[in-house]
Amino acid sequence: MTRHLVNVNDLSLAEVDELLEVSECILKSPKDYRKSCKYKKLVTLFYEPSTRTRLSFEAAMLELGGSCLGFSDALSSSAAKGESIADTIRTVSMYGDVAVIRHPKEGSARRASEFSSIPVINAGDGGRQHPTQTLTDILTIHKLKGTLKGLKIGVCGDLKFGRTVHSLVDFMRNYPGNEFIFVSPKELTMPDYILEKLNKNSVSFIQTTNLDEAISQMDVLYMTRVQRERFFNEEEYIRLKDLYILDKPKLATAKKDLTILHPLPRVNEISMDIDADPRAAYFQQAGFGKIIRMALIMKLLEVK
Repeated sequence: MTRHLVNVNDLSLAEVDELLEVSECILKSPKDYRKSCKYKKLVTLFYEPSTRTRLSFEAAMLELGGSCLGFSDALSSSAAKGESIADTIRTVSMYGDVAVIRHPKEGSARRASEFSSIPVINAGDGGRQHPTQTLTDILTIHKLKGTLKGLKIGVCGDLKFGRTVHSLVDFMRNYPGNEFIFVSPKELTMPDYILEKLNKNSVSFIQTTNLDEAISQMDVLYMTRVQRERFFNEEEYIRLKDLYILDKPKLATAKKDLTILHPLPRVNEISMDIDADPRAAYFQQAGFGKIIRMALIMKLLEVK
């Protein structure tokens, strides 16, 4: 039976622990994995722009000794001629061993997995899920905090359309003792389906519009940009985009061991003078993305 990763909860906690263990091994001795996926091919189907996700997947496969093919723009594929996702994935299943898909429409990755004879990895579908970014975030938190339990995790910015925060909160709620602080304008609050899951699991959370007051409580601060591409109203985007800008004055009351994350790209929600702060971990986070994706590719391809 072909295994896919469409939703972060397609993986059990034990399987995530396994991916973290393999990632640690890769970090310690990357040369041991250089032929793990020799003769295997990764197909990238990116209907939306991407830098880190696409390149980290390609770098991961190349580090494992495999090769890559695909497209980074829907206009350069047969989608521009009206080809369906079902037909595209049926076709590329003949050419590769594992496929990665990013699409602006929610449910597209699930649709692709239903017609694919090779593993499908969701690299972001609309505003819903981005499971491999969550794996990246989990590895980063585990490496820098030493635990995935008992943390106060602040999430700030666009919580309505931010698929990275939906996936992160959806999975981190499974670890005991975690609490969430959601910071956003009222127009961009966390979707009800996420809040319902937290309530169902009796996971503590608060919602606020004030980052200055909340930051002192946080062990992890996950900043996000307001996503222009998800807005239908340009005036509304302009009004909301600069509400939260993390700068040195805002960090004055933060914990000395706060971990600052961001899925990137950054627009202006984190001031560049924060980059030199030892608490800033978002570029390390991007680097960990390649490592955890190496572990995931090997798992889905059943490579030891």
